Amino acid sequence: MKKKVMVAMSGGVDSSVAALLLREEGFDVVGVTMCFDIAAEKGRRPGCCGPSGIQDARRVARDLKIPHYVLPYGRLLEEKVVLDFISEYISGRTPNPCVRCNQHLKFGHLLAKARVMGLSHLATGHYARLEKSGSSLILKKGVDRKKDQSYFLCCVRAADLRRVLLPLGGMTKEEVRAVARKKGLPVAEKPGSQEICFIPGNDYRAFLKGRLNAACFRSGDVVDRSGKVLGRHKGVFHFTIGQREGLGISAPYPLYVSRLDEKNNRVIVGPKEEVFSSVLVAGELNSFASGNFKKITRVEAKIRYNHPQVPARLTPLTGKKIKVKFEVAQPAVTPGQFVVLYRGDIVLGGAKILENS
Repeated sequence: MKKKVMVAMSGGVDSSVAALLLREEGFDVVGVTMCFDIAAEKGRRPGCCGPSGIQDARRVARDLKIPHYVLPYGRLLEEKVVLDFISEYISGRTPNPCVRCNQHLKFGHLLAKARVMGLSHLATGHYARLEKSGSSLILKKGVDRKKDQSYFLCCVRAADLRRVLLPLGGMTKEEVRAVARKKGLPVAEKPGSQEICFIPGNDYRAFLKGRLNAACFRSGDVVDRSGKVLGRHKGVFHFTIGQREGLGISAPYPLYVSRLDEKNNRVIVGPKEEVFSSVLVAGELNSFASGNFKKITRVEAKIRYNHPQVPARLTPLTGKKIKVKFEVAQPAVTPGQFVVLYRGDIVLGGAKILENS
């Protein structure tokens, strides 16, 4: 009897090829697109989960001769991702909505929906791998180092990995496009989207201004580490750690945002060396490591998606908190982002950065 699998189809080439490969492997494939009620994409390049993405997913499903459903996820997006995004920014942190979307929507609610529909697995077009290790599964980086997306899966529950399929993990992006071309998929040349799906024009500041009330636009001081006032700002949420442009102040040397003090409504700036941190504390730890995580001391840490893995020492703290000490201080360690812990290609776990020093 064929295994029935749900494929999360965004309308892009990756999820489309994932559906194609699974169908050719003999799976009984059902395509599902999460509709986020995103406004018409006038002036935007093709994106995922909006009107054009849904249309493209339907075309691919029709060509593959598989059923396709569009499920309303606008309310869940708002509750689990958008409100978290807004809350983090007004609290002086920089969120990662893609991690939250994978955690709560794709590999949370949608995975549960697959079970209700009688489907054994949920498949996505992520560039990451799952490999068996005894009775458990190991999450690993995708073979395409430029496209590896294991970072974004750091908050998926380890227990749920057994019901996940990642068909593209062993392929490069060019190999995926080659398959799409060979099979004549209508999205073979569709460009990938680098935008946050709910942010029009990828302008998060304009988005926040449209959602925040006047109380959030408190003017405050831009200061150096000693507390000397160098200028004024119109809201802490306009800034992120490591930012250099748009500070609105002049100095004899380049200045960077080194810390956001939301409590006192201040933006702290300084020379580049003040942006580096040797230690971070993170919470909400999600562990993929089998056995006792407390015994792991040497790791490689990735502090944001486009940052390299760097050697570090791990110290478990109380609850689901950890301390990560880098062998070499790292730039712009940003509260609100996620630190993902690796051992080579293997993902050990991930946690939300709370503070740095």
